[in-house]
Amino acid sequence: MDKHIQPKLFGLDHLRALAIILVFLFHYFILSGGQPTWLPDLAKFGWTGVDLFFVLSGFLISSQLFAQIKQGQKISFKNFFLKRLFRIVPAFLVTIGLYYFFPFFREKERLPPLWKFLTFTQILGLNLKDFGTFSHAWSLCVEEHFYLVLPLILILLQLTNTLKKSYGLLIALLLFGFAVRIYSFNQFYLPNAEDENSWLYWYKYIYYPTYNRLDGLLVGVSIAAVNQFLPAFWIKLSKYGNLCIVLSLVILTGAYFLCYDPMTFNASVYGFPLIAIGYGFLVVSAISPSSFLFKWNSKITTSLATLSYAIYLTHKGVIHMTHTLLSDFNIESNILLLICMLTCIGFAYILHLLVEKPFMKLREGVLQNSKYPKC
Repeated sequence: MDKHIQPKLFGLDHLRALAIILVFLFHYFILSGGQPTWLPDLAKFGWTGVDLFFVLSGFLISSQLFAQIKQGQKISFKNFFLKRLFRIVPAFLVTIGLYYFFPFFREKERLPPLWKFLTFTQILGLNLKDFGTFSHAWSLCVEEHFYLVLPLILILLQLTNTLKKSYGLLIALLLFGFAVRIYSFNQFYLPNAEDENSWLYWYKYIYYPTYNRLDGLLVGVSIAAVNQFLPAFWIKLSKYGNLCIVLSLVILTGAYFLCYDPMTFNASVYGFPLIAIGYGFLVVSAISPSSFLFKWNSKITTSLATLSYAIYLTHKGVIHMTHTLLSDFNIESNILLLICMLTCIGFAYILHLLVEKPFMKLREGVLQNSKYPKC
């Protein structure tokens, strides 16, 4: 959920727009009680929009760092974190303020403790049933952990001159994901599978923890590594941009059926990496000049991409408020869905205009004397 590397990569805007649409539809069908009736089957797979965001973040963030390494520059952890701070935190804090000071904004009754949001530790032992308000902030926790660890790892690899061997670390982390999910499923979820609230254990121990959700980020990092450090291979691969879309659709279709019941063993262990690989092929296509995604310039998807972070933060609260305010008007479900889309976009635009844009300008001022690229 970050700005694209360069404005010409329109394909990434299309994918960012797709990701926020998927997430919006998934949460909407939950908050609306499954209305309209056609929505649940379409939106059921919408939770994977977060995984697409993970792949995009992994690619975008690591591409910036890899470009520095390729140019022989040392990574500045301070400048890297300042960039992420100005991009992520201001709108996040404003949204937290809305949830804590305006109860009408809350889509559920109770919030986790404030310190968990402020320290990005909300996912630790998250009780979705009793403290499920603003639960979608869990993905920000995962990304912040990634932003903390990735530059530190790369700095260490630079200092030890072992960057060329880092592909082994990528493989090890992917295998670690399989192992820890198998352990989590067997030790924490399975003993509680017959409990009437078994779904709480699945979310708590399998879906939310950062160590179980590295697949999308690692796929994004892998794409960036190939793009930056294996130019000959990348040139060959990028000639098949449209074929990558076909491969992505095939893989994601398989993932849809595998994860139709996400709380099974196979879905819990193999679903996340399969989804990440499927979306990974979409990212490859989006940055391949041979792909129509790369060539297609759409003001609609660019606008949605620009607002995607603000929409992500606020959409559940805005959907709740819109439903509550219009509850006495007996509005047809399809029209209500359209109204909620518009209110979410409008609310996000205000947040973008009043908070995101000023802080991005402030970030440029803070970093203007730095040699760190302002991507």
